Amino acid sequence: MPTSIQELRERRSERAQGLHALLEKNPGDKWAAELQAKYDEGMAEIDALDGEINRHQKLLDAMALEAETQVVITAADRHARDAKSPASALFAKWLRGGDGALSAEEWAGIRNTMSTGTGSEGGYSVQSDVAQTIIDALKAFGGMREAATVIQTEMGNPLSFPTSDGTSETGELIAENTTATAADPTFGTVSLNAYKFSSKIVAVPFELLQDSQVDIESFINNRLVERIGRITNSYFTTGTGSSQPRGIVTGAGAGKTGTTGQTTTVIFDDLVDLVHAVDPAYRLSGNCRFMMNDSSLKVIRKLKDSQNRPVFLPGYDGLGGPMADSVLGYGVTINQNVATMAASAKSILFGDMAKYYIRDVMQASLFRFTDSAYAKLGQVGFLMWARSGGNLLDTNAVKYYQNSAT
Repeated sequence: MPTSIQELRERRSERAQGLHALLEKNPGDKWAAELQAKYDEGMAEIDALDGEINRHQKLLDAMALEAETQVVITAADRHARDAKSPASALFAKWLRGGDGALSAEEWAGIRNTMSTGTGSEGGYSVQSDVAQTIIDALKAFGGMREAATVIQTEMGNPLSFPTSDGTSETGELIAENTTATAADPTFGTVSLNAYKFSSKIVAVPFELLQDSQVDIESFINNRLVERIGRITNSYFTTGTGSSQPRGIVTGAGAGKTGTTGQTTTVIFDDLVDLVHAVDPAYRLSGNCRFMMNDSSLKVIRKLKDSQNRPVFLPGYDGLGGPMADSVLGYGVTINQNVATMAASAKSILFGDMAKYYIRDVMQASLFRFTDSAYAKLGQVGFLMWARSGGNLLDTNAVKYYQNSAT
């Protein structure tokens, strides 16, 4: 039995490649019950391996995070006790339980402290760290940055993209000596504005920064990146477009409404209809893919096509590079901010996701506050700002599947 996580991954890759070969060698007219049983057995083994891999990885991650966090908590407790520092005690409490561990009174005290950073007290003398690695780290959250087109601009002024839909325009067959018909194309614009996102402030007693055995600044930076990643992915997915980014679900057009009874499910025919709701010109671009919540993928993994063959193929790491999970031959992006299947929920997206543009104004910035407002309390403040916007520039490029209302 494999004992390392690498051995588990190699074994999973072998099983996935075997299933791909099984489907390629057996077209629909040859797909028999014994082949389906073989596929189901392979998928069950892959699921078991995925579970074991995830347990290994979660344990390794948890052990590393717990070790790092515990060192910081121990240092904060020690300083709170030895120096009678309420700030250190509050920081340790936040590390143990997160935002929800602090009472309303404690949060009020923090806000009052933060509000003292005025210019007259040195509030403008703020050091900022800007790093491309912050933007790279944001890709891990949610899936939107993975699938969208991401651009950077130096300034945050309103940015407009010209649009023109010519999919319904045609030429004409015309008789000899006949004047050609006029048909000017119609143009429009789509805005890509920038909005300001905050990670919320974390204040750290400076003794911890000096005395701790771990890199507390890196610890805080990672936590703030997670906060920015989660909030921006949420708006890039379902934002209304009114004083906030317009999410891809909001901008997408209707592709297919589930047949009656499909309130928490989807059938094979509806997936096919959703794919064909997107014009072939987009499907030929090579950028088309599905986007959905993980719970929706779980439903789709059980579907069969019209020849009773599975529509889902597991990904694997091959010699030619990694191959992602696919549904009906298209890649899948998991985005937990897409609605789970429910009555009237827009639960599955399909189309050219690269037509969704994310705009970052320069780069995310981590600010380190060392001015007198913090210094007089023996603290250093950390805050991450990001200016970003998002919009689906071509609403014909992405369509959604909406579960039936009843």
